[in-house]
Amino acid sequence: MAGEKKAKVEAQANPQCVMAIAAHPDDIEFAMAGTLLALREMGWEVHYFNISNGDVGSMTLSRAGTAKVRLSEARASCERAGFIHHRPIVGDLGIAYENRQLARVTAAIRKARPGVILTQSLDDYAEDHESAARLACGAAFCKSMKNSPCVPAVKPYFADVAVYHAMPHGLRDGMGKRIRSGLWVDIGDHIDAKKELLACHHSQKQWLDATQGMDSYLQTMVDLCRAMGEMSGKFAFAEGWRKHNLLGYAADPSWDPLRDALGDRALTDRKYAAWLER
Repeated sequence: MAGEKKAKVEAQANPQCVMAIAAHPDDIEFAMAGTLLALREMGWEVHYFNISNGDVGSMTLSRAGTAKVRLSEARASCERAGFIHHRPIVGDLGIAYENRQLARVTAAIRKARPGVILTQSLDDYAEDHESAARLACGAAFCKSMKNSPCVPAVKPYFADVAVYHAMPHGLRDGMGKRIRSGLWVDIGDHIDAKKELLACHHSQKQWLDATQGMDSYLQTMVDLCRAMGEMSGKFAFAEGWRKHNLLGYAADPSWDPLRDALGDRALTDRKYAAWLER
C-alpha cells in the first residue's frame, strides 16, 4: 500500500511549476521572463531550459568559447531570478525535431514535472525557434508515454499539462503576417527586472547589433513589450501568449491554468477565437 501511494505521488505533476523551453540563451529573457517573474513572485517553481548552447553567436570568439560565455550568462540570469537552470543539449543551428533530441527534452520535462510549459511560437522568423517549440510540444505529449524514448531514463508522469506559445519576434510570423495573442500578461511591475535579466547576456548585444541590426538590444525588447501592452488595450507593458490545442495534453481543452493563476494580471483577447477561424 505504501509503495502504491508513493508511486502515485511520483506520477503527479507540480501544478505550480512552469518550464520555459526556448532555442537560445537570452530567448527566454526576451520573450517570456516577465510572465515567469510574475509566477515566481507568486511562489511558483520556474525551470529554464535553452535547447541550444548558442555557440555560433559571436563575431570574435570560437564556438567553444562562445558556448562557455553564453552558459555563464544564462546561469547568471537564472541565479538573479531564482530560476532552475537546465543545461543545453545541442550546438547552435542544430535544433531539429528528431528522436534523439525529443528524448532529451522529454527527460527534462519529466524531471521538472511542470503543469505549464512556455515555449516559442510555431511560426517565427527563426527556424531554431520553431524547432524548439515543436520539440517542447512533442515532449510534453510524450511525458506520460511509458515506451517513448527518454534520455536519460526518467519515469513518466500522468497529469494534464498546458503549453503556451510566446509571440514571435517582431510580432509577425515568418511570412510577415501580424500575429494576434489570445492572452495578454501584464508585466509592468517586472519590465525593469526583465531588462536586468536580458542584460546578463552581455555577449549578445554586439552580435545582434552586427548581424540583425538591433542598435539597442535592450531597448528593442522594451519596445516590443510596450507594443504588446498597446495591443492589449489595457497594460503599459505586456507579453502575449497563445495556448496550444490541448487535445492529448489535458482532459479539458478549455483549461487555461496560466490565465487562472495570474488573475487580474492576465487579459483574454475576446476577438482571438474569431481570428483563429479566419
